[in-house]
Amino acid sequence: MVIGKLLALVLPLGMDTLAVSAALGALGSARGRVRVAVLFAAFEGGMPLVGLAAGAPLGRAIGAAADYVAIAVLVAFGLYAALGLGDEERLTRPRWPRGPGALLLGLGVSLDELAIGFTFGLLRLPVALVVGLIAAQAFTMTLVGLRLGRRLSLRMQEGVERLAGVALVVLGLVLLTEKLIR
Repeated sequence: MVIGKLLALVLPLGMDTLAVSAALGALGSARGRVRVAVLFAAFEGGMPLVGLAAGAPLGRAIGAAADYVAIAVLVAFGLYAALGLGDEERLTRPRWPRGPGALLLGLGVSLDELAIGFTFGLLRLPVALVVGLIAAQAFTMTLVGLRLGRRLSLRMQEGVERLAGVALVVLGLVLLTEKLIR
């Protein structure tokens, strides 16, 4: 059960990283690939900790409803990705990230991990393991996406991200079902 939760949590998070990395890879530059992979891994590994830090006081404040709020956040981020909201921003040709632009890109690609940090208490998974797996998948997906970027069309990139959103919604619904059955 724990391995299933880990896979259901970590794998969809890599889909947006893959899509953004593929868009960057389409730029054709081989320079900076590892730098971008490290940047994305750092942001995606760190954001759940930010979410955990912010979510713990929030969870205490809202009490028994905290689990349902965490599920709602997970489903909301999943729907956001699944419905393609915000895709119009990606229609412009991306530039190879540098300086503040790289930081903003890292922040943008890691917002779903922030939501995961809010749900750590609900998921009852070891934080260090989840953060390590998220960072590892981010690093790997970034390198794969950069390499495959020239081969993927924009339409396919959007489809991959929407599929990841559906997976997060399904995970949220599974957690809700588990919560209601108890």
